Amino acid sequence: MAENNKPVESQWAETREAQRLALTEPNTAMAVTIDIGEWNDIHPLNKKDVGERLFLAAQKLAYGINEVVYSGPEISKGKVVDNHVWLSFKLFGSKLAIRNKANENAPLLGFSLAGNDGKFVWANATIVGDKIKVWSNQISNPVTVRYGWADNPVKANLINVHGLPASPFQLSI
Repeated sequence: MAENNKPVESQWAETREAQRLALTEPNTAMAVTIDIGEWNDIHPLNKKDVGERLFLAAQKLAYGINEVVYSGPEISKGKVVDNHVWLSFKLFGSKLAIRNKANENAPLLGFSLAGNDGKFVWANATIVGDKIKVWSNQISNPVTVRYGWADNPVKANLINVHGLPASPFQLSI
C-alpha cells in the first residue's frame, strides 16, 4: 500500500504483530521482509533475498547451527526513564545498526509514541550501545511505542550489522 506520512492505525501492521507474537511458540522463526517488498504487492518480486532469510532460520532451527545470525533485532522489553523509552532487543549474535547506504549519519526512523490518550506521534530514536532510546517532546508520559507500524513502513531502518531488519512491533510500557 502507499506510504503514509503520519503514524496511523494499520491492519497490515496488526497482521505483522500477530506473526511476531507467534514467535513465542517453540521452534518458530520469521523472515522479516519489510525492506525488500513492493508497495503495491504483498508478494515481493525479490524472491532470492526472501529465500536466503528463510534459509538462515532453517539453518538455526532445523539444522541446529547456533553460530548463524538468522534474525534482525527483536523487541524484548521497554521501560520509561524521565519521559524517554529505553528499548531492549534480542540481538541473535549481532549489533544494532541503521540501514542507509547513502548517509552514515542517517537518523533512526519509524518509531512513534503515544501517551494515555492513545494518539501516536513520530518520535526521535537513537542507538545507545545495545539499546534504543525513544522520545518525543509532544509526549510527556509515553505508554506505548511502535516501530514500523504502517501499511508500508518504508522509512523503518533499524537493522543488525548483518543487514537483517528488525521486525515491526507495538509495545505497551
